[in-house]
Amino acid sequence: MEEAIANGRDPEEVRRAFGSMVRHREESRDIKLAVWLDSLRADMVFGWRQLVKKPATSAAAILSLALAIGACTSAFRLLDALLLRPMPVAHANRLYAMNLRGTGPDGSLRDSDSNEYPQFLMMRASVKEDAELIAASWVDRADLTYGSDEDMEKAHRQYVSGWMFRAFGLKPALGRLLAEDDDLKPKIHAYAVLSYDYWQGRFGQDPKVIGRRFQMGKDLYEIVGVAPDGFTGTEPGTFTDIFLPTMMHEGVTHDDWSWIRTFIQLEPGGNAERVRDRMQTIWNVVQGQRSKSFTSWPPERLKKFLNQRLLLKPASAGISDMGKSYRIALLALSVIVILVLLIACANVANLLTAQAAARAREMALRVSIGAGRWRLIQLVLVESWLLAVFATLIGCLFARWSAPFIVSRINPPDNPARLVLPADWRVMGFAMALTIAVTFLFGLLPALRASAVKPASALKGGGDPHSHRRLMHALIAAQVAFCFVVHFSASAFVSTLHRLSNQPTGFSSERLLVLETVAKRPQPTELWYQAADRLRALPGTESVGIAGWALLSGNGSNGFVSVNGALPHPLLDYFLNVSPRWLETMKIPLLDGRDLRPDDLTPGPDNLTTGVAIVNQAFAKEYFNGEDPVGKSFVRGKQHFNIVGFARDARYRNMREPITPTAYIPLRLPSPEALSSATFLVRTVSSNPLTLASTLRQEIARTRREFRVSNVRTQLEINEAQTIRERLLAMLAMFFGGVAVLLAGVGLYGVLDYSVLQRRRELGIRIAVGAPASDIARRVTVDVFSMVALGAVVGGGAGELLEPYVRSLLYEVKPSDWGILLLPSLIILVATLLAALPAVVRAIRIDSVAMLRAD
Repeated sequence: MEEAIANGRDPEEVRRAFGSMVRHREESRDIKLAVWLDSLRADMVFGWRQLVKKPATSAAAILSLALAIGACTSAFRLLDALLLRPMPVAHANRLYAMNLRGTGPDGSLRDSDSNEYPQFLMMRASVKEDAELIAASWVDRADLTYGSDEDMEKAHRQYVSGWMFRAFGLKPALGRLLAEDDDLKPKIHAYAVLSYDYWQGRFGQDPKVIGRRFQMGKDLYEIVGVAPDGFTGTEPGTFTDIFLPTMMHEGVTHDDWSWIRTFIQLEPGGNAERVRDRMQTIWNVVQGQRSKSFTSWPPERLKKFLNQRLLLKPASAGISDMGKSYRIALLALSVIVILVLLIACANVANLLTAQAAARAREMALRVSIGAGRWRLIQLVLVESWLLAVFATLIGCLFARWSAPFIVSRINPPDNPARLVLPADWRVMGFAMALTIAVTFLFGLLPALRASAVKPASALKGGGDPHSHRRLMHALIAAQVAFCFVVHFSASAFVSTLHRLSNQPTGFSSERLLVLETVAKRPQPTELWYQAADRLRALPGTESVGIAGWALLSGNGSNGFVSVNGALPHPLLDYFLNVSPRWLETMKIPLLDGRDLRPDDLTPGPDNLTTGVAIVNQAFAKEYFNGEDPVGKSFVRGKQHFNIVGFARDARYRNMREPITPTAYIPLRLPSPEALSSATFLVRTVSSNPLTLASTLRQEIARTRREFRVSNVRTQLEINEAQTIRERLLAMLAMFFGGVAVLLAGVGLYGVLDYSVLQRRRELGIRIAVGAPASDIARRVTVDVFSMVALGAVVGGGAGELLEPYVRSLLYEVKPSDWGILLLPSLIILVATLLAALPAVVRAIRIDSVAMLRAD
């Protein structure tokens, strides 16, 4: 048309003659698209034939990629479920959580999300124009019964604001949900809402559950509704079974009891910074008033405590301690599986590079008959895409099994973690994106190399073989570097687990059974002592003691101590209520003094009478310069204690903390105070204490009908629960370390084998002129070994750089430790030698006479 118009034709006449430009453009596009789709179909058929042509090689590439892709998908599912997936609530993107950052009451730096309920109500009133505040307690396991006390069972409960369901836009699956009117006055509306999952699993979706009552503690609750399917609470990692109004909690009237998390749901147009400022003002006023009673606090600590800064953190996915604890661990695991994926991609890239070299004549012929460069790139990328698709399909099957398996290993067996792990569009989208990324990771470079073929040179057989080897050697260096980082991490995690697991606890855990016991109504201490006496009389028991809780269970009681009339010491000390013979049961030696007696007393908080205590070595070192403390005294608040015993150090709360100053004080409290719960510790004669568990449970219940054992564990199980995260990380890191070294070894073998194949004429001539076997072996391996050494150095440096990011996961382990560096180096060295051996043997056995005769 342009040419006709330029030659003087009338533009209107030209347009009428040629017709619509839009129609011509569409026809042209259809022609081009049809041709491209046809070429794509042909390339897919050809790529499939190439895969089938070499089934062993293709299967090895697909399986190695599948394992890496499956691991990446599994890691994404865990990260998504625990940290990323928004809760199924309205306006989740406008949901924040209150967080305090600064110096806590114990003087340590903290990042806390706890709050007191009276303060929460004041904050809610101050920000009502910009946001709605929602209170939610931590999810905990509680005993309840729908019938008699003999039918007690456990369920996960959460106290929430009555208006939470309305603010979240949730509708009941059955009955009604909690409302604001249910949450206005303490202990008035004993209503409960079941989660859909609990209703389905416990009651089989029985609609008659509405109106049913259950006993929990002292309160009788009525079930009024069932929450919608999919909403499992605000703590990812735990499924809430029962939602209760916050006003049913004992702490709603206490301004010194931090037991709730505060969620902030911004109104449309609400200003987050203005909300934060108002909440900070309320916090400053409340804590400033409270601090006037903190007369025992050192001034410097009090000043730091009052300088804490309130932050609003995005909370669309909810908040959980599990998320905080496993965030860095999951990120570290993600880095490891990505490195394994890169190793697998480098392996397949080497394979495709070798194939591209072997197919140089084919590519030259394609160029000679008119194939463009993009056409060759498409041909190789389609073959790579087929590999990636098959690997992704198998990898998704692996992820379907592995993600739930990892979740099952997170918490103790009696309280496993639970995560929502659907195979929805988020997971499928990630898998598809990973497939595309993997295709380009291992396919693009070989495709570019194949498309750059020079027909004349290739058809004469004069291509540069060294260019392919240089690329393959570079990929080997990258593989080794990634492999070194993986094994470096695995070595650090295994060392951490070993050192934590072998920390001395200061007590004996062998043959020790822990029976957590509750009473329907608080019982005098004498009755608890009588139950212990009955257990001692049973055959198979060696000794019995009682404590407020088991050591290393995570529970604790602390306070500030003063001696000789001085101001309270800035260090928080731990306290544990124990019975006579508890030290004997735990096998904690007395260094001096005496054990507690049945008539020894712990005074009440306002009682000025003197009690007694046994202190540990850390206590004596902190307050009495390590001298024998027996006969001395200390004060905790208004409680006065005479030290009657001096015991060896024992760990109290966890394995990572240093042993802290600890005082063991009597279980007996001033009359008329009584105990509603305690823990019996029974050392058995049998090496398996659980064989006596049923008998002990029944005997405690027979002692007094009010007693009931709510949980039975061994002390060894409690100790092992301290290292669940470390054990999981070590196990997974070792597994992926094995996969990484296997893939790297296979890659090394492939490169060396290809090198021998390409250089067989040169090597045959050298053998013919008398080159010794050692010279042949050196020439075959020197380039690859130098790349291995380079990769190891780079990997070691990368491991050192990554150490600060995983420091919180390590315990008494430094990257510079010779053991941490030596193990990856030895593993890679052995793998390199094993991978090089077949290629060296093949090179040495080249028949130079037969080769020269063939030439």
